[in-house]
Amino acid sequence: MRDSLAAVSLLGVPYDAHSSFLRGPAGAPTAVRAALDGGSANWCTERGIDLDPVKGAAWRDLGDLDLPEEVEPALTIIREAAADAIAGGGRLVSIGGDHLVTWPLVQAMTGEHDGLTLLHFDAHPDLYDELDGDRYSHACPFARIMEEGKVARLVQFGIRTMTPHQRAQAERFGVEVHEAREGVVSMPSIDGPVYVTIDIDVLDPAFAPGMSHHEPGGWSTRQLLDALAGIARSDAVVVGADIVEINPERDINGLTAMVGAKLVKELLELVGVSSP
Repeated sequence: MRDSLAAVSLLGVPYDAHSSFLRGPAGAPTAVRAALDGGSANWCTERGIDLDPVKGAAWRDLGDLDLPEEVEPALTIIREAAADAIAGGGRLVSIGGDHLVTWPLVQAMTGEHDGLTLLHFDAHPDLYDELDGDRYSHACPFARIMEEGKVARLVQFGIRTMTPHQRAQAERFGVEVHEAREGVVSMPSIDGPVYVTIDIDVLDPAFAPGMSHHEPGGWSTRQLLDALAGIARSDAVVVGADIVEINPERDINGLTAMVGAKLVKELLELVGVSSP
């Protein structure tokens, strides 16, 4: 495990200029890192892997990107930073930012990995062609990704805001949608390279109030952790992951930042364990 973690990097992507409702997720990398280092919890994952860098855990923290407000230069910086991090077999875990940042991160991944599967955890399908005239909206990244035709499969979990337009988009792109009203489904059969993207609002706001869109009826933290464990038990090779849409400006007592910190630890282990 120690050797495989040497290929794993953590990157902060503080960008939220195209959030449709509230700004704030750009502050998430700082808040989550503060929770990781805050002393109220240790660095061990649920399986007992100690990720404490002070104790020699070999993953690298690349810090936070310095991103302009202008969207196209920001997307280029994100894409190039991710590509550098994964060159030569590297693995990447990112802390956003709003969900737009997943688009350039996935572009970097598809540049290295053919047949990529996206496992997407979210209250929202984020498949709008445009929202309020904005094709760069954080409500649109999976439309942009699927238009490029470089992802083999998009599987979504926890969805509970499916509009008629987005349902039509899901059918157009062949998206496998597991809605929250179905209950927590078993992880489908997956193999090959996988990218995991977690919007914090897949969780019910009772478990993570620090989110811009409080959408009731979501998963518990335990259910999400169990889903990640299901990925770990599969034949998937997880080449990257992100967690997005934590909004520290709406958090209560740092609760959501702590949830984010726990998820970061589990994702670091997941991509490390999955390294060939």
